[in-house]
Formats: sequence, C-alpha cells, structure tokens
Amino acid sequence: MKNLKPSHKEKKRYLEIKGKDATRTNIENSVLEFIGVLGYTEAGITFIDSKKDYLIMAVNRESLDKIRASFLMSGKDIKIFRVSGSLNKVM
Repeated sequence: MKNLKPSHKEKKRYLEIKGKDATRTNIENSVLEFIGVLGYTEAGITFIDSKKDYLIMAVNRESLDKIRASFLMSGKDIKIFRVSGSLNKVM
C-alpha cells in the first residue's frame, strides 16, 4: 500500500490535560455532550499517555477550539495545560 503524501495527512495537536476530573471517560463524555458523535469523530481524538497527574491526547488541528469549548462548558475540573504540534514538547 502506498504511503500518504504529507499534505494529505491529518495535522494533529497534542494536549496535556490536568485537573481533578481529567479522566478518559470524563473527557469523552464532555466532548460527546458538546459536539456530538460526528464532531468527536472529526476531531480524531486519540489518547496517548495517562499518568496520575496528567493525560496526553492528540486532536485534529481544525477542531481544537471545539475541544476547548467542550471542556469549558462541561463544568468539570478539566484544564488544558499545554498545546503543541510535537509530542516531545508535551511530554
């Protein structure tokens, strides 16, 4: 199978998320509640790393503002600590 050209690949942003309620299920529920199933799939959310104090996830670049808004509207303690285009800078 032929590889994709770099211009056809999905551009990701990596988020470092901290907070008392920053668990995978809380994040999924808040995003699904705000932007729905279609928006969730367009965002292309993938969870990379999960530790006790933080969680790292990858999001499509165009839907970063929707993800931020869903965390604000959820009313839970979920904060985006850092956003980067490189995974090494976030970790």
